[in-house]
Amino acid sequence: MGFPNLFRIHLGDPVETFIKWITINYEGFFDSIKGIILWFLIGIQRGLIAIPWFVLLILLFLIGWKVKSIKAGISFSLMLLTIGLLGYWNDTMLTLAIVLTSVLISLIIGIPIGIFSAYKEKFERYSKPVLDAMQTMPSFVYLIPAIMLFGLGSVPAVFATMIYSLPPVIRLTTLAIKSVSSEMLEAANSFGATQWQILIKVELPQALPTIMAGVNQTTMMAMSMVVIASMIGAKGLGYNVLIAINRTDIGMGVEAGTSIVLLAIIIDRLTQAIGSKFEIEK
Repeated sequence: MGFPNLFRIHLGDPVETFIKWITINYEGFFDSIKGIILWFLIGIQRGLIAIPWFVLLILLFLIGWKVKSIKAGISFSLMLLTIGLLGYWNDTMLTLAIVLTSVLISLIIGIPIGIFSAYKEKFERYSKPVLDAMQTMPSFVYLIPAIMLFGLGSVPAVFATMIYSLPPVIRLTTLAIKSVSSEMLEAANSFGATQWQILIKVELPQALPTIMAGVNQTTMMAMSMVVIASMIGAKGLGYNVLIAINRTDIGMGVEAGTSIVLLAIIIDRLTQAIGSKFEIEK
């Protein structure tokens, strides 16, 4: 026996009404946001594509060597070279631009919210259910309001990716600030430091390794949205996977999927190495 329709709650109706209302009444505002995101995204895309492939390989090798080891630098360069040999270099740059844009916006929004949440327990208590919902909500759902607010293309893909990848950096920033030892805070207070000075010179330097873990998780969650974002017109590696699915092209799917995996490994290892470096220096 099924549940009676008499008691059904139509939760989606008010949400849909609200999205339509803000779309109609704040069209200019969202057009401005779309313009800013698009300008930023195109700038990163053009910058990445303009760098010669061999220069990017050398830069990646030097970065990997600096933050981890010479072996890691060689491995990262070989992974990126493999992507180029597979024929997905430009698509990888487009994907990387979307990921970088989404992650940067997430950090700009998420780190201040995380700091504020660490100071305001009531805000943290009320924000936890929201963050839980954001992390557990199926990622496909984020595409719907993104399309309604920004249409099709790379901008809604960035918006949906940003919303999906925002919770980890907020949670770990809050945890990092709250985990700073009370002895250090008492010492800073005894020297007459202001709250701003304590945040900048004591809490953030001590919290940086944990915040970097949040950056790593946010980046990997952004990478996981690559294929899904292609469904609303985002170009790049995910779009190639989508085409391979539509054509049942196993070869293309394996090549594009391998490129996504290699790019994800490079980003993951680099962000982990940078976080570990901050922890050692701490």
